[in-house]
Amino acid sequence: MNTFEIHGGNKLKGDFIPQGAKNEALQVICAVLLTKEKVTIKNIPLIRDVLKLIELLESLGVKVENCGNNTYTFQADNINIDYLNTSQYINQVKSLRGSVMIIGPLLARFGRGYVPKPGGDSIGRRRLDTHFIGLEKLGATFIYDHKRAFYNIEGKNLKGTYMLLDEASVTGTANIIMASVLAQGKTTIYNAACEPYIQQLCKMLNKMGANITEIGSNLLTINGVKKLHGCEHTILPDMIEIGSFIGLAAMTQSEIRIKNARCDQLGMIPDVFRKLGITVEQQDDDLFIPSQESYEVATFIDGSFLTIADSPWPGFSPDLLSIALVTAIQAKGSVLIHQKMFESRLFFVDKLIDMGAQIILCDPHRATVIGLNREVPLRPLEMTSPDIRAGVALLIAALSAEGKSLIHNIAQIDRGYQNIDTRLQNLGAKINRI
Repeated sequence: MNTFEIHGGNKLKGDFIPQGAKNEALQVICAVLLTKEKVTIKNIPLIRDVLKLIELLESLGVKVENCGNNTYTFQADNINIDYLNTSQYINQVKSLRGSVMIIGPLLARFGRGYVPKPGGDSIGRRRLDTHFIGLEKLGATFIYDHKRAFYNIEGKNLKGTYMLLDEASVTGTANIIMASVLAQGKTTIYNAACEPYIQQLCKMLNKMGANITEIGSNLLTINGVKKLHGCEHTILPDMIEIGSFIGLAAMTQSEIRIKNARCDQLGMIPDVFRKLGITVEQQDDDLFIPSQESYEVATFIDGSFLTIADSPWPGFSPDLLSIALVTAIQAKGSVLIHQKMFESRLFFVDKLIDMGAQIILCDPHRATVIGLNREVPLRPLEMTSPDIRAGVALLIAALSAEGKSLIHNIAQIDRGYQNIDTRLQNLGAKINRI
Protein backbone atom coordinates (compact mmCIF):
# COMPACT_ATOMS: atom_id res chain seq x y z
CA MET A 1 0.00 0.00 0.00
CA ASN A 2 1.57 3.29 -1.11
CA THR A 3 1.85 6.25 1.25
CA PHE A 4 2.39 10.00 0.88
CA GLU A 5 4.98 11.52 3.19
CA ILE A 6 4.26 15.24 3.49
CA HIS A 7 6.37 17.90 5.18
CA GLY A 8 3.83 20.68 5.49
CA GLY A 9 3.80 24.32 6.46
CA ASN A 10 5.33 25.64 3.22
CA LYS A 11 3.84 28.24 0.93
CA LEU A 12 3.50 27.11 -2.68
CA LYS A 13 3.71 29.19 -5.83
CA GLY A 14 3.35 28.69 -9.55
CA ASP A 15 1.11 27.81 -12.47
CA PHE A 16 -1.12 24.74 -12.36
CA ILE A 17 -2.72 23.08 -15.38
CA PRO A 18 -5.80 21.02 -14.43
CA GLN A 19 -6.20 17.49 -15.76
CA GLY A 20 -9.09 16.39 -17.94
CA ALA A 21 -12.37 15.86 -16.12
CA LYS A 22 -12.60 12.39 -14.62
CA ASN A 23 -16.40 12.20 -14.59
CA GLU A 24 -16.68 13.32 -18.20
CA ALA A 25 -14.00 10.86 -19.28
CA LEU A 26 -15.87 7.90 -17.81
CA GLN A 27 -19.00 8.85 -19.76
CA VAL A 28 -17.53 9.66 -23.16
CA ILE A 29 -15.25 6.61 -23.13
CA CYS A 30 -18.30 4.38 -22.59
CA ALA A 31 -19.99 6.14 -25.53
CA VAL A 32 -17.43 4.73 -27.99
CA LEU A 33 -19.33 1.42 -27.72
CA LEU A 34 -22.18 2.99 -29.72
CA THR A 35 -20.35 2.91 -33.08
CA LYS A 36 -18.12 0.66 -35.17
CA GLU A 37 -16.09 3.65 -36.33
CA LYS A 38 -12.98 5.14 -34.73
CA VAL A 39 -13.44 7.75 -31.99
CA THR A 40 -10.60 10.02 -30.87
CA ILE A 41 -10.74 11.49 -27.36
CA LYS A 42 -8.27 14.14 -26.19
CA ASN A 43 -7.30 15.37 -22.70
CA ILE A 44 -8.04 12.02 -21.04
CA PRO A 45 -6.84 12.05 -17.40
CA LEU A 46 -4.43 9.17 -16.81
CA ILE A 47 -5.88 8.14 -13.47
CA ARG A 48 -6.68 4.72 -12.07
CA ASP A 49 -10.45 4.73 -12.61
CA VAL A 50 -10.15 5.89 -16.23
CA LEU A 51 -7.35 3.46 -17.05
CA LYS A 52 -9.36 0.60 -15.54
CA LEU A 53 -12.31 1.50 -17.75
CA ILE A 54 -10.09 1.55 -20.82
CA GLU A 55 -8.78 -1.91 -19.84
CA LEU A 56 -12.37 -3.13 -19.52
CA LEU A 57 -13.22 -1.89 -23.03
CA GLU A 58 -10.11 -3.60 -24.39
CA SER A 59 -11.26 -6.85 -22.77
CA LEU A 60 -14.61 -6.44 -24.54
CA GLY A 61 -12.79 -6.22 -27.87
CA VAL A 62 -12.43 -2.47 -28.36
CA LYS A 63 -9.24 -1.56 -30.27
CA VAL A 64 -7.47 1.07 -28.18
CA GLU A 65 -4.47 3.14 -29.23
CA ASN A 66 -2.56 5.46 -26.93
CA CYS A 67 -1.50 8.36 -29.17
CA GLY A 68 0.40 10.19 -26.42
CA ASN A 69 -0.33 13.60 -24.93
CA ASN A 70 -3.41 12.19 -23.13
CA THR A 71 -5.07 11.27 -26.45
CA TYR A 72 -6.56 7.85 -27.23
CA THR A 73 -8.42 6.35 -30.16
CA PHE A 74 -11.12 3.72 -29.71
CA GLN A 75 -12.75 1.45 -32.28
CA ALA A 76 -15.53 -0.90 -31.16
CA ASP A 77 -15.99 -2.79 -34.44
CA ASN A 78 -15.52 -6.30 -33.03
CA ILE A 79 -17.14 -6.53 -29.59
CA ASN A 80 -17.17 -9.88 -27.79
CA ILE A 81 -20.53 -9.56 -26.06
CA ASP A 82 -20.11 -13.01 -24.48
CA TYR A 83 -17.28 -11.57 -22.36
CA LEU A 84 -20.07 -10.21 -20.11
CA ASN A 85 -20.59 -13.76 -18.80
CA THR A 86 -16.99 -14.34 -17.69
CA SER A 87 -15.53 -14.16 -14.19
CA GLN A 88 -12.83 -11.77 -15.47
CA TYR A 89 -15.52 -9.29 -16.49
CA ILE A 90 -17.20 -9.54 -13.10
CA ASN A 91 -13.92 -8.83 -11.28
CA GLN A 92 -13.15 -5.83 -13.49
CA VAL A 93 -16.56 -4.23 -13.02
CA LYS A 94 -16.68 -4.77 -9.26
CA SER A 95 -13.67 -2.49 -8.80
CA LEU A 96 -15.01 0.41 -10.87
CA ARG A 97 -18.19 2.39 -10.24
CA GLY A 98 -18.09 4.09 -13.66
CA SER A 99 -18.41 0.71 -15.40
CA VAL A 100 -22.19 0.91 -14.94
CA MET A 101 -22.28 3.35 -17.87
CA ILE A 102 -21.45 0.62 -20.38
CA ILE A 103 -25.00 -0.71 -19.85
CA GLY A 104 -26.76 1.96 -21.94
CA PRO A 105 -24.48 1.68 -25.00
CA LEU A 106 -24.44 -2.14 -24.91
CA LEU A 107 -28.21 -2.27 -24.64
CA ALA A 108 -28.67 0.21 -27.51
CA ARG A 109 -26.30 -1.54 -29.89
CA PHE A 110 -26.40 -5.21 -28.89
CA GLY A 111 -29.72 -5.55 -27.11
CA ARG A 112 -28.32 -6.63 -23.75
CA GLY A 113 -26.04 -5.64 -20.96
CA TYR A 114 -25.05 -7.30 -17.70
CA VAL A 115 -23.18 -5.81 -14.79
CA PRO A 116 -22.53 -6.90 -11.19
CA LYS A 117 -22.94 -4.34 -8.44
CA PRO A 118 -20.16 -1.86 -9.26
CA GLY A 119 -17.43 -0.76 -6.86
CA GLY A 120 -16.16 2.73 -6.09
CA ASP A 121 -15.95 4.97 -3.02
CA SER A 122 -17.39 3.86 0.31
CA ILE A 123 -19.35 7.06 0.83
CA GLY A 124 -22.81 5.66 1.43
CA ARG A 125 -25.67 4.10 -0.50
CA ARG A 126 -25.54 4.79 -4.24
CA ARG A 127 -28.63 3.27 -5.79
CA LEU A 128 -29.01 2.45 -9.48
CA ASP A 129 -32.81 2.51 -9.72
CA THR A 130 -32.86 5.60 -11.95
CA HIS A 131 -30.69 3.86 -14.57
CA PHE A 132 -32.83 0.76 -14.92
CA ILE A 133 -36.25 2.40 -14.55
CA GLY A 134 -35.31 4.70 -17.44
CA LEU A 135 -34.08 1.82 -19.59
CA GLU A 136 -37.27 -0.15 -18.83
CA LYS A 137 -39.34 2.80 -20.07
CA LEU A 138 -37.50 2.49 -23.39
CA GLY A 139 -38.83 -1.07 -23.62
CA ALA A 140 -36.03 -3.10 -22.03
CA THR A 141 -36.59 -5.92 -19.55
CA PHE A 142 -34.72 -5.68 -16.24
CA ILE A 143 -33.93 -8.57 -13.89
CA TYR A 144 -31.96 -8.24 -10.65
CA ASP A 145 -30.30 -11.39 -9.32
CA HIS A 146 -30.25 -10.80 -5.55
CA LYS A 147 -28.04 -13.78 -4.77
CA ARG A 148 -25.26 -12.67 -7.13
CA ALA A 149 -26.01 -8.92 -6.86
CA PHE A 150 -26.14 -8.95 -10.66
CA TYR A 151 -28.05 -6.54 -12.92
CA ASN A 152 -29.42 -7.85 -16.23
CA ILE A 153 -31.03 -5.68 -18.90
CA GLU A 154 -32.25 -6.87 -22.32
CA GLY A 155 -34.19 -5.27 -25.14
CA LYS A 156 -33.81 -5.60 -28.90
CA ASN A 157 -36.19 -2.90 -30.14
CA LEU A 158 -35.96 0.14 -27.89
CA LYS A 159 -38.61 2.79 -28.50
CA GLY A 160 -38.52 6.44 -27.56
CA THR A 161 -40.85 7.68 -24.85
CA TYR A 162 -41.43 10.41 -22.28
CA MET A 163 -39.93 9.90 -18.85
CA LEU A 164 -39.64 11.89 -15.64
CA LEU A 165 -36.55 10.79 -13.71
CA ASP A 166 -37.04 10.25 -9.99
CA GLU A 167 -33.70 11.96 -9.36
CA ALA A 168 -31.32 14.01 -11.48
CA SER A 169 -28.68 11.27 -11.47
CA VAL A 170 -25.65 12.16 -13.61
CA THR A 171 -24.64 8.60 -14.45
CA GLY A 172 -28.29 7.55 -14.75
CA THR A 173 -28.97 10.37 -17.20
CA ALA A 174 -25.84 9.43 -19.17
CA ASN A 175 -26.92 5.77 -19.45
CA ILE A 176 -30.44 6.68 -20.58
CA ILE A 177 -29.14 9.20 -23.14
CA MET A 178 -26.76 6.66 -24.64
CA ALA A 179 -29.54 4.07 -24.92
CA SER A 180 -31.99 6.61 -26.38
CA VAL A 181 -29.82 7.85 -29.26
CA LEU A 182 -30.33 4.55 -31.14
CA ALA A 183 -33.95 3.98 -30.03
CA GLN A 184 -36.83 4.32 -32.49
CA GLY A 185 -38.65 7.64 -32.30
CA LYS A 186 -38.46 10.52 -29.83
CA THR A 187 -37.35 10.29 -26.21
CA THR A 188 -38.01 13.12 -23.78
CA ILE A 189 -36.11 13.08 -20.49
CA TYR A 190 -37.41 15.45 -17.81
CA ASN A 191 -35.44 16.14 -14.61
CA ALA A 192 -32.31 15.13 -16.48
CA ALA A 193 -28.95 15.98 -14.94
CA CYS A 194 -27.46 18.96 -16.76
CA GLU A 195 -23.87 19.04 -15.46
CA PRO A 196 -21.16 20.07 -17.94
CA TYR A 197 -20.23 16.36 -18.13
CA ILE A 198 -23.69 15.56 -19.51
CA GLN A 199 -23.55 18.54 -21.86
CA GLN A 200 -20.20 17.33 -23.18
CA LEU A 201 -21.53 13.80 -23.67
CA CYS A 202 -24.49 15.16 -25.65
CA LYS A 203 -22.26 17.35 -27.81
CA MET A 204 -19.99 14.39 -28.56
CA LEU A 205 -22.97 12.18 -29.45
CA ASN A 206 -24.30 14.88 -31.78
CA LYS A 207 -20.89 14.96 -33.50
CA MET A 208 -21.35 11.20 -33.96
CA GLY A 209 -24.70 11.75 -35.69
CA ALA A 210 -27.15 11.75 -32.78
CA ASN A 211 -30.02 14.24 -32.60
CA ILE A 212 -30.16 15.71 -29.08
CA THR A 213 -31.67 19.12 -28.37
CA GLU A 214 -32.15 21.38 -25.30
CA ILE A 215 -28.60 20.49 -24.18
CA GLY A 216 -27.79 22.22 -20.89
CA SER A 217 -31.38 22.10 -19.61
CA ASN A 218 -33.09 19.49 -17.46
CA LEU A 219 -35.49 18.65 -20.31
CA LEU A 220 -33.71 16.76 -23.08
CA THR A 221 -35.24 15.71 -26.40
CA ILE A 222 -33.59 12.88 -28.31
CA ASN A 223 -34.71 11.78 -31.76
CA GLY A 224 -33.32 8.33 -32.37
CA VAL A 225 -31.09 7.55 -35.35
CA LYS A 226 -30.19 4.23 -36.96
CA LYS A 227 -26.43 4.40 -36.42
CA LEU A 228 -23.62 6.63 -35.22
CA HIS A 229 -20.20 7.33 -36.73
CA GLY A 230 -16.80 8.30 -35.40
CA CYS A 231 -15.71 11.74 -34.15
CA GLU A 232 -13.05 13.68 -32.30
CA HIS A 233 -13.77 15.01 -28.81
CA THR A 234 -11.83 17.02 -26.22
CA ILE A 235 -12.56 16.62 -22.50
CA LEU A 236 -13.04 19.70 -20.30
CA PRO A 237 -10.64 20.56 -17.45
CA ASP A 238 -11.63 18.84 -14.20
CA MET A 239 -13.75 21.29 -12.18
CA ILE A 240 -13.27 19.22 -9.01
CA GLU A 241 -9.50 19.44 -9.30
CA ILE A 242 -9.80 23.20 -9.93
CA GLY A 243 -11.87 23.60 -6.76
CA SER A 244 -9.39 21.44 -4.85
CA PHE A 245 -6.50 23.71 -5.76
CA ILE A 246 -8.45 26.85 -4.83
CA GLY A 247 -8.85 25.34 -1.34
CA LEU A 248 -5.22 24.23 -1.28
CA ALA A 249 -4.00 27.74 -2.11
CA ALA A 250 -6.06 29.27 0.70
CA MET A 251 -5.07 26.73 3.37
CA THR A 252 -1.33 26.96 2.58
CA GLN A 253 -1.30 30.77 1.98
CA SER A 254 -0.03 30.06 -1.51
CA GLU A 255 -0.10 32.00 -4.76
CA ILE A 256 -1.39 29.73 -7.51
CA ARG A 257 -2.57 30.43 -11.05
CA ILE A 258 -4.90 27.77 -12.48
CA LYS A 259 -4.35 27.88 -16.24
CA ASN A 260 -7.03 27.42 -18.92
CA ALA A 261 -9.70 26.65 -16.34
CA ARG A 262 -12.70 27.00 -18.71
CA CYS A 263 -14.23 29.47 -16.29
CA ASP A 264 -17.49 29.45 -18.27
CA GLN A 265 -18.03 25.82 -17.20
CA LEU A 266 -17.33 26.17 -13.46
CA GLY A 267 -20.79 27.28 -12.36
CA MET A 268 -20.85 28.61 -8.80
CA ILE A 269 -17.61 26.88 -7.70
CA PRO A 270 -15.49 30.09 -7.59
CA ASP A 271 -18.30 32.00 -5.84
CA VAL A 272 -18.68 29.40 -3.08
CA PHE A 273 -14.98 29.68 -2.27
CA ARG A 274 -15.32 33.48 -2.39
CA LYS A 275 -18.04 33.14 0.29
CA LEU A 276 -15.38 31.50 2.46
CA GLY A 277 -13.38 34.70 2.06
CA ILE A 278 -10.93 33.44 -0.56
CA THR A 279 -9.83 35.84 -3.29
CA VAL A 280 -10.42 34.16 -6.65
CA GLU A 281 -9.64 36.40 -9.62
CA GLN A 282 -10.62 35.51 -13.17
CA GLN A 283 -7.96 36.68 -15.62
CA ASP A 284 -8.97 35.76 -19.15
CA ASP A 285 -9.53 31.99 -18.82
CA ASP A 286 -7.20 31.60 -15.82
CA LEU A 287 -8.09 31.68 -12.13
CA PHE A 288 -5.55 33.48 -9.94
CA ILE A 289 -5.55 32.86 -6.18
CA PRO A 290 -3.15 35.24 -4.41
CA SER A 291 -1.46 34.44 -1.10
CA GLN A 292 -3.76 35.44 1.79
CA GLU A 293 -2.79 35.81 5.44
CA SER A 294 -6.44 35.42 6.41
CA TYR A 295 -9.88 34.91 4.90
CA GLU A 296 -13.23 35.59 6.52
CA VAL A 297 -16.43 33.61 6.00
CA ALA A 298 -19.38 35.63 4.74
CA THR A 299 -22.71 35.60 6.57
CA PHE A 300 -26.24 35.71 5.24
CA ILE A 301 -28.09 39.03 5.11
CA ASP A 302 -29.88 38.33 8.41
CA GLY A 303 -26.57 37.70 10.15
CA SER A 304 -26.88 33.91 10.38
CA PHE A 305 -23.73 32.00 9.57
CA LEU A 306 -23.05 30.51 6.18
CA THR A 307 -24.35 27.13 5.01
CA ILE A 308 -22.66 25.36 2.11
CA ALA A 309 -24.70 22.47 0.70
CA ASP A 310 -24.52 20.27 -2.36
CA SER A 311 -27.29 20.21 -4.95
CA PRO A 312 -27.79 19.20 -8.60
CA TRP A 313 -26.12 21.38 -11.23
CA PRO A 314 -25.90 24.35 -11.37
CA GLY A 315 -25.67 23.89 -7.60
CA PHE A 316 -22.43 23.17 -5.75
CA SER A 317 -20.92 19.76 -6.51
CA PRO A 318 -21.01 17.15 -3.71
CA ASP A 319 -17.47 16.19 -4.77
CA LEU A 320 -16.21 19.55 -3.48
CA LEU A 321 -17.87 19.62 -0.06
CA SER A 322 -14.89 17.84 1.52
CA ILE A 323 -12.62 20.54 0.08
CA ALA A 324 -14.87 23.37 1.28
CA LEU A 325 -14.93 21.80 4.74
CA VAL A 326 -11.16 21.52 5.10
CA THR A 327 -10.67 25.03 3.70
CA ALA A 328 -13.02 26.46 6.34
CA ILE A 329 -10.77 25.15 9.14
CA GLN A 330 -8.44 28.18 9.02
CA ALA A 331 -11.06 30.76 8.06
CA LYS A 332 -12.33 33.49 10.36
CA GLY A 333 -15.93 32.60 11.20
CA SER A 334 -18.11 29.51 11.17
CA VAL A 335 -19.81 27.54 8.43
CA LEU A 336 -22.26 24.65 8.29
CA ILE A 337 -21.37 22.00 5.69
CA HIS A 338 -24.45 20.03 4.61
CA GLN A 339 -23.74 16.91 2.55
CA LYS A 340 -27.21 15.88 1.37
CA MET A 341 -26.37 13.11 -1.06
CA PHE A 342 -24.12 10.61 0.75
CA GLU A 343 -24.44 9.59 4.39
CA SER A 344 -20.81 8.51 4.94
CA ARG A 345 -18.85 11.24 3.23
CA LEU A 346 -18.19 13.39 6.33
CA PHE A 347 -16.80 10.61 8.51
CA PHE A 348 -13.21 11.62 7.71
CA VAL A 349 -13.53 14.72 9.94
CA ASP A 350 -12.28 12.77 12.97
CA LYS A 351 -8.80 12.91 11.40
CA LEU A 352 -9.09 16.69 11.02
CA ILE A 353 -10.21 16.99 14.65
CA ASP A 354 -7.13 15.00 15.68
CA MET A 355 -5.06 17.57 13.78
CA GLY A 356 -6.60 20.38 15.85
CA ALA A 357 -9.58 21.45 13.74
CA GLN A 358 -12.70 22.70 15.54
CA ILE A 359 -15.46 20.66 13.89
CA ILE A 360 -18.76 19.41 15.28
CA LEU A 361 -20.16 16.45 13.37
CA CYS A 362 -23.88 17.10 13.86
CA ASP A 363 -25.04 13.93 12.10
CA PRO A 364 -23.93 11.85 9.08
CA HIS A 365 -24.92 14.69 6.73
CA ARG A 366 -23.92 17.89 8.55
CA ALA A 367 -20.77 19.30 10.14
CA THR A 368 -20.17 22.71 11.68
CA VAL A 369 -16.67 24.13 11.24
CA ILE A 370 -15.52 26.82 13.67
CA GLY A 371 -12.69 28.58 11.87
CA LEU A 372 -9.33 28.88 13.65
CA ASN A 373 -8.33 32.08 11.79
CA ARG A 374 -4.75 30.72 11.78
CA GLU A 375 -4.48 31.32 15.53
CA VAL A 376 -3.88 27.59 16.03
CA PRO A 377 -1.84 25.69 13.41
CA LEU A 378 -2.87 22.17 12.49
CA ARG A 379 -0.77 19.32 13.84
CA PRO A 380 0.79 16.72 11.51
CA LEU A 381 -0.77 13.27 11.67
CA GLU A 382 -0.60 9.73 10.31
CA MET A 383 -3.90 8.87 8.62
CA THR A 384 -5.58 6.79 5.92
CA SER A 385 -7.48 8.03 2.86
CA PRO A 386 -11.06 6.66 2.94
CA ASP A 387 -12.09 7.86 -0.55
CA ILE A 388 -10.92 10.12 -3.38
CA ARG A 389 -12.25 13.48 -2.20
CA ALA A 390 -11.68 12.97 1.53
CA GLY A 391 -8.15 11.82 0.68
CA VAL A 392 -7.39 15.10 -1.08
CA ALA A 393 -8.98 17.06 1.78
CA LEU A 394 -6.62 15.28 4.19
CA LEU A 395 -3.73 15.99 1.84
CA ILE A 396 -4.58 19.72 1.87
CA ALA A 397 -4.70 19.67 5.67
CA ALA A 398 -1.33 17.87 5.81
CA LEU A 399 0.29 20.39 3.45
CA SER A 400 -0.86 23.21 5.75
CA ALA A 401 0.35 21.55 8.98
CA GLU A 402 3.96 22.12 10.02
CA GLY A 403 5.87 18.85 10.31
CA LYS A 404 5.65 15.37 8.82
CA SER A 405 2.31 13.74 8.02
CA LEU A 406 1.69 10.34 6.47
CA ILE A 407 -1.35 9.47 4.36
CA HIS A 408 -1.85 5.76 3.64
CA ASN A 409 -4.07 4.13 1.00
CA ILE A 410 -3.25 6.82 -1.53
CA ALA A 411 -4.47 4.52 -4.30
CA GLN A 412 -7.82 6.17 -3.49
CA ILE A 413 -6.37 9.60 -4.35
CA ASP A 414 -4.74 8.20 -7.51
CA ARG A 415 -8.21 7.13 -8.69
CA GLY A 416 -9.12 10.78 -9.24
CA TYR A 417 -5.95 12.89 -9.43
CA GLN A 418 -3.22 12.34 -12.01
CA ASN A 419 0.35 12.41 -10.64
CA ILE A 420 -0.75 14.77 -7.89
CA ASP A 421 2.52 14.38 -5.96
CA THR A 422 4.64 15.41 -8.96
CA ARG A 423 2.39 18.34 -9.80
CA LEU A 424 2.47 19.53 -6.18
CA GLN A 425 6.26 19.24 -6.17
CA ASN A 426 6.33 21.56 -9.19
CA LEU A 427 4.59 24.16 -7.00
CA GLY A 428 7.16 23.71 -4.22
CA ALA A 429 5.40 21.16 -2.01
CA LYS A 430 7.48 18.70 0.01
CA ILE A 431 5.69 15.47 -0.75
CA ASN A 432 7.04 12.03 -1.57
CA ARG A 433 5.44 8.74 -2.54
CA ILE A 434 6.80 5.88 -0.44
